[in-house]
Amino acid sequence: MSNDRTEDDLIQRIAAKRDEVVVLTQELIRIPTLNPPGDAYEACARLLGDRLARRGFDVEYVRAQGAPGDSDSHPRVNVVARHPGQGQGPCVHFNGHIDVVEVGSGWTVDPFGGEVRDGKVYGRGACDMKGGIASSVIAAEALLESGQPLQGPIEISGTVDEESGGYAGVGYLAERGYFSAPRVQHVIIPEPLGVDRICLGHRGVWWAEVETKGRIAHGSMPFLGDSAISHMTAFLHLLDTELQPRLRQRKTAEPVEPEGARWSTLNVNSVHGGQPEQRYLRDAMGRPQGDLPTPVVAHACKAVLDRRFIAEESLDAVKQEIVDMLDELKRTRPGFDYRVEEIMSFVPTATPKDAPVVLATAKAIARVLGREPQTIASPGTYDQKHIVRTGKLRDCIAYGPGILDLAHQPDEYVGIDELVASAQVMALAVRDLQKPR
Repeated sequence: MSNDRTEDDLIQRIAAKRDEVVVLTQELIRIPTLNPPGDAYEACARLLGDRLARRGFDVEYVRAQGAPGDSDSHPRVNVVARHPGQGQGPCVHFNGHIDVVEVGSGWTVDPFGGEVRDGKVYGRGACDMKGGIASSVIAAEALLESGQPLQGPIEISGTVDEESGGYAGVGYLAERGYFSAPRVQHVIIPEPLGVDRICLGHRGVWWAEVETKGRIAHGSMPFLGDSAISHMTAFLHLLDTELQPRLRQRKTAEPVEPEGARWSTLNVNSVHGGQPEQRYLRDAMGRPQGDLPTPVVAHACKAVLDRRFIAEESLDAVKQEIVDMLDELKRTRPGFDYRVEEIMSFVPTATPKDAPVVLATAKAIARVLGREPQTIASPGTYDQKHIVRTGKLRDCIAYGPGILDLAHQPDEYVGIDELVASAQVMALAVRDLQKPR
């Protein structure tokens, strides 16, 4: 059978599985794998594992014991399934995270209903990234059912905690060799970046907590204390007036999408100062109920910084820039003192455009969609960071169905046509990567 005929058969086989990919996406959405706290991870992992075991995969469940977040009440359970194939070709691994972020407000459909409407599947995690996981499963199943021998192993993993850094998921597995040669040679992460776009990597990130310090005193006599909130206000003012304008002058040459993410950015993720947040309720007579504030000057205030940096910046320089501003305040502002604690950091990643997985996926996109793909970089990090840094595997991309802008939004959805097309692309890419050279 000619290569074109084999590809046509595979494309048509996946097109006939349209209903299957929808149902699997719905099944995954209906398991509310909220992170935090890490609900229903094992149930979702076993849904995938049981299905793949029935199709001849060897399935392993890996609990990330001792990793951040893991507990008996919320075990961090990952699933890794491997089919050995019939040849000696390289292993292609599809990795998707099963955790989803909080629901939030503004939904017009059940966030965990998996409703189908107007050619779309709706629900939290539909595009980020349970639809992508479903497409990769359908691609693998179609390859096995095609009658053409699989020329090397194929793996599918469902991993946890990507939304909170991935330390109990891909990070944990990478430390144990699951994303390194000789076990794996190529990795595709079906994140929602568009069916005609190949994501080569991502910007860097530095998360840090900055604490300003003060001195407690009676709230009626604030002149006897020293407000940590006032000190934090001075720091935030410097960020707005000095750092933010500098960041708006730093633009990367990398193809980061959307366009606004080609500049360095800083987001103040949260600010907490003084007493814990309280709800001040009143009864029917208008009298206060529950906890009430006590009159004290804030002796501590904390802000969490989310600094995204471009390939042209170094991590050390990013950190030092913040420290220098804090030191300036310590020199010039009476009573100012601070503490900085790094939460996590990752440098930018970029897979070469001529890497085998890039070329194979680009060829498949052109075959399925009839147009050349765009190569991009992601504004935010994803689990490629662990595969590159810990697994030392550079042949890794993100490619999958869905629109990135819909991730974490109300009424999140993934298009059914995109689910099918991306599965077709993934299957053809595997064929190309594993063919004898």
